[in-house]
Amino acid sequence: MVYDAAHRLRNGYNKERTIGRFKNVKDRLHRSELAVPGSNPAMLEKAPYRGADIVFLDLEDAVAPADKESARKHTIHALKSYDWSKCSVSVRINAVDTHWCYRDIIDVVEQTGNTVDTLLVPMVGKPEHLEFVATLLSQIEAHLGLKKINMHALIETAMGMANVEAIAQACPDRMEALAFGVADYSASTQARTTSMGGANSNYMILGDPDENGQRTRYLGNQWHFAMSRMIVACRAYGLRPIDGPFSDINDPEGYLAHARAFAALGGEGKWAIHPSQIELANAVFTPSDEEADRAQAILDAMEQAAAEGKGAVTLNGEMIDGASIKQAQLVISKLEQIKGKA
Repeated sequence: MVYDAAHRLRNGYNKERTIGRFKNVKDRLHRSELAVPGSNPAMLEKAPYRGADIVFLDLEDAVAPADKESARKHTIHALKSYDWSKCSVSVRINAVDTHWCYRDIIDVVEQTGNTVDTLLVPMVGKPEHLEFVATLLSQIEAHLGLKKINMHALIETAMGMANVEAIAQACPDRMEALAFGVADYSASTQARTTSMGGANSNYMILGDPDENGQRTRYLGNQWHFAMSRMIVACRAYGLRPIDGPFSDINDPEGYLAHARAFAALGGEGKWAIHPSQIELANAVFTPSDEEADRAQAILDAMEQAAAEGKGAVTLNGEMIDGASIKQAQLVISKLEQIKGKA
């Protein structure tokens, strides 16, 4: 159940306290981020209406070198021509060490800057990469009187992960999210992978033999450390942690498993490289009815204890501490934000 503001106010809640953290546009919904090749006009035309929280139009990995210029033109046409009011809009530019990057920024922002919410910067290895993009953005915005455009940084190299805390602190007035790019990260670290974002059966340990000599296999998440480190950097500096692609579009169970693992660590959303993955991501990163009911019960118990002058808060015989109350407020806040989009 999504609890509306009137319900909470009737029960003595301060709306500003529970949803105030979402006043900043940086806190837009990030549950699902649909990747759309800038070189595919048919996909671009359908993209705004797919139901994703964010659509990012891709000028980088999804576009062959020979198609970079035409993809940029198709992207600009799409941003000018279609109704993007049902989602947030991002553009993945080419990396700052390529000759396409500066024209991506200048052409896209000068012509469609009032439609674009964020730029997704790939292959970020150090803060200077973001500072270059931010400098160009500031100059274009000042010249044309545009609104401020935020940035997402894609952490997909060993250097990027080694510098993730510094990257998370760069350009604090623009930085909104970090995304984990598993494919290039695998190549950069020389990890052995079986599919992009998928499991590797060799990443496991064996239990002790039982009475029959059989040993249980315990499969691990090959990307646990990288995901966790990036999430910690995000939460330390107020950014949104986003998981990258899962390549097997015919394996929804695999997608859900990886999304749930990322959510369990504190992640906020996941890429969808096919429209069929949007609903999966939205489901994983939307608080469940059970979570909503428990969160509301915690806040009810908190208010009741305050009204009765009690210093301790209990729910079903369990002590509720400050951390539990904060988590409950975040759940209700997220539900309010989701309801506002519907």
